[in-house]
Amino acid sequence: MNAKAQETPAIEDPPIGLKLIPEQASDYAQQVDFLYYALLGISAVLMGVLAALVVLFAVRYRRSLKGERGERISERSGRRLEIGFALLLCVSFMGLFYWGSRLYLDLYSAVDTDITVDVVGKQWMWKFQHPNGSREINTLHLPVGETVELRITSQDVIHSLSLPAFRLKRDAVPGMYTRAQFTPTRPGSYRLFCAEYCGTDHARMRGKVVVLERSDYQRWLAGGVDTPDRAEAGAQLFQSLGCGACHKADGSGLGPNLHGIFGSRVRLADGSEVVVDETYIRDSIVDPQAQLVAGYQPVMPSFSGQVSEEEILQLISYIQSLGQPLEADGEHD
Repeated sequence: MNAKAQETPAIEDPPIGLKLIPEQASDYAQQVDFLYYALLGISAVLMGVLAALVVLFAVRYRRSLKGERGERISERSGRRLEIGFALLLCVSFMGLFYWGSRLYLDLYSAVDTDITVDVVGKQWMWKFQHPNGSREINTLHLPVGETVELRITSQDVIHSLSLPAFRLKRDAVPGMYTRAQFTPTRPGSYRLFCAEYCGTDHARMRGKVVVLERSDYQRWLAGGVDTPDRAEAGAQLFQSLGCGACHKADGSGLGPNLHGIFGSRVRLADGSEVVVDETYIRDSIVDPQAQLVAGYQPVMPSFSGQVSEEEILQLISYIQSLGQPLEADGEHD
C-alpha cells in the first residue's frame, strides 16, 4: 500500500518559538479562549479580593493596635452573610459549569461533517488516511472552511492528539474509537503533538497540520500515485481474508449478511442487543466470540495480529458503504 506523494502549495512551517496563546485556526477556538479568559479573570478577581482582605485585617486588627475594635457581628447576621456568600459562589460556579458543558457538547457531539479522516497513533508517529485512500505520517492536509471529523484510535498504548491552534485534544485509546470535529478557518501550517506520555520518544511524536484553500486541497488529493479509497481498500481486504465466503449477501453463509447492518441493532446469543458501530465491528474482528450474533455458530477465527488498525478502519469503511439498515425497525436476528 503506497502512500501518495503529492506536491503541497508553498506554506511556511509553523514557527518553533514560544507562544503563550496559540493563534486561533478553528471555528470554535474563539469560544474556548473566551471561557479560558473568563476563568482567568474570575480567578484573578477572587485572588485580589482575598489578598486585599488579608492585608486589611492584618493591618487593622494587629495585636499592637490599641483602641476600640467595634461590636462583633451577631450570629444571625453572620449566618446570613455566610449563606449569601455561599449562594453567590454556587450560582457563579454553576454558570461556569453550564458554559463549559455547553461548549464541550458543541465540540464533541455528532454533527454532519464533510470529511472523515482516520487517525492511528503508534509509537512514535501519527498516521492519517483520507477518504480517497491518501495516507500521511505526521502531516495532515485539510481544506479550509469544511467540517472535518477525526476518527481516532491507537495501535499500541494510549496517546493523545493535541492540535493547539484548533483548541482540540482527544485521546487515542487502543481498542476503541474517539471522535473530534472542527472546521479550519485559516490557511497555514500548525503544530500537532502527542499530549500523553507514551514512551521513550514521546517528545518526538509531533508533526503539523497544513490547511489549504479548497482548490489547493483538491489538487493535493489528485496528485501522486493512485490508490483505492478506504471503502475500496476494505472491500479488497475483505475478499483477500476470505470474509466473503461466510458473510454472503443472500444470507446463506455461516455468518450474518453485512449489507445494511451498520447502525442497526443485532440480537446476541445471550439475548442482549447491541448497536453495530465501529467499536462493535472492531471487536468482532479481533474477538468474534465475545459478542456472538444469535443464530450463528462460533466458527469465525480471530484476526487479532493479522490486520493492523489501519486495515480494520478500512474494513469498517467498507461495511459502512454497504448501506443503511435493511429492516424498517433496524433490527436483525
